[in-house]
Amino acid sequence: MNVDECIFFSLTSTARRASKFWKQSVSEFGITGVQGLVLNALFEEDQISSVQLGQRVQLDSATMTGVLDRLEKSNFIRRVTDLEDRRAVQIILTTAGKEITEKLQQRLDEANQAYTLNLSNQELQTLRTLLAKL
Repeated sequence: MNVDECIFFSLTSTARRASKFWKQSVSEFGITGVQGLVLNALFEEDQISSVQLGQRVQLDSATMTGVLDRLEKSNFIRRVTDLEDRRAVQIILTTAGKEITEKLQQRLDEANQAYTLNLSNQELQTLRTLLAKL
């Protein structure tokens, strides 16, 4: 099988291009693409545990810790001990975090539209369905 027929190569190549596109889309906010995705996940569900957040954005705990450290240093999030389980930490958006995340929501919509501009609505739906199957 040549490389052009290999699904792993195609998916990896596409993922790299998409990641680069998203990174460039959020760079003006002074955050990385991964930080943008984490903030977006918190926008959808604020005050969740770091473990839940890591699962939501599919990051391992070591990577998640580094991302959260940088977001906390930038004053976008704060960590609070979970009152029900003192071993767990809840991640909460700060006021600055909410403000940037509202801007990120619009940027996420714009970036999704721009990145998939060459696809019809039907093709985009098919792509989402196929990716979900994989």
